[in-house]
Amino acid sequence: MVSATAEQAGGFVSGKLSDLPAVTYHGRDAGPYFTSAICLAKEPDSGVPNLSFRRSMQVSDTELRVRLGGTHDLTRYQKKAEERGEALEAALLLSCPPEIFLSACASLSYEASELVMAEQIKGEKIPMRRCETIDLEVPASADIVDEGRCLPHIKRPEGPFGEFMGNYVEVGDNHVLEITHVSYRPDAVLHGLVCGSPEDLRPLEAVTAARVYRHVAAQVPGVIDVCCRPNRMISIVKIRKAYEGHVQHVFLSALESYLDYNKVVIVVDENVDIYDLDDVMWAYLTRRRAMILNDIPGFYRDPKKDHWGRLCIDATMPWGREAEFARKSIPGQDDINLADWLTQEG
Repeated sequence: MVSATAEQAGGFVSGKLSDLPAVTYHGRDAGPYFTSAICLAKEPDSGVPNLSFRRSMQVSDTELRVRLGGTHDLTRYQKKAEERGEALEAALLLSCPPEIFLSACASLSYEASELVMAEQIKGEKIPMRRCETIDLEVPASADIVDEGRCLPHIKRPEGPFGEFMGNYVEVGDNHVLEITHVSYRPDAVLHGLVCGSPEDLRPLEAVTAARVYRHVAAQVPGVIDVCCRPNRMISIVKIRKAYEGHVQHVFLSALESYLDYNKVVIVVDENVDIYDLDDVMWAYLTRRRAMILNDIPGFYRDPKKDHWGRLCIDATMPWGREAEFARKSIPGQDDINLADWLTQEG
């Protein structure tokens, strides 16, 4: 990162939250939300900055209520600060350029900084400007910045809200971000994100697949590719099967790769297109061996344990019986050019 020039850091005006558009996205939402807010905070000991998306309910000009997931790095930051009796300083970045948006989607190790990843995506250093009321630097390219402090030992009701799974997350006690300053460019356009839309899901699916692939490929041989469509709760893993029990090793590794999300793991052979759900379902229907794992915690937004449990599906050909499960083919099919037969002469 580099310090922003006067020109890069200039042009901002001070204001308040109520200056910004207040968008209530769904019928039962508790009120307006920032859905594309990227939270920037520093690890209390190392000072490493972290970027992550945080839905934030607008309560007043001085208060947002923010959902923190139990397994997230930001939650660990907040707990460390809280144990010291301190507030965690944080800035919410809105209307950011693609390199910041994509980096905030990523799932990196605790010691890594998403800002470094943003620089790698952009191919150059990210200009940073200092906040007015907290000890943080933020990307000068963020058009709207809400500065604040995540208060220790204070939680207040947040929700309901229509989340990306298509249903409502009910009211829960969540963290309070006390807003200390708001700045924005006069021509800023608020980026509103509809949770569960393709704009929301596609980046999340891509970064989840990358995380699962890195983890599983490091432990288990023969991993070719991973896809997390049509929902990041599902991981479809393509392997080059090498031994009996290979699939079970993939199951174990994939399930531990992302404790929040992998509710379903499907393993397929190398001749199945994991980006074609019809092909995956064909493999499932013709080769399926399912294993249900009950009473395993799933997504952290499940306080009543309604959705505990995991499903693992072995959609590969049984070891040693591949010929019995071969996909049918039509001799010469690939040599036929339909245009030769459908073109009319005269």
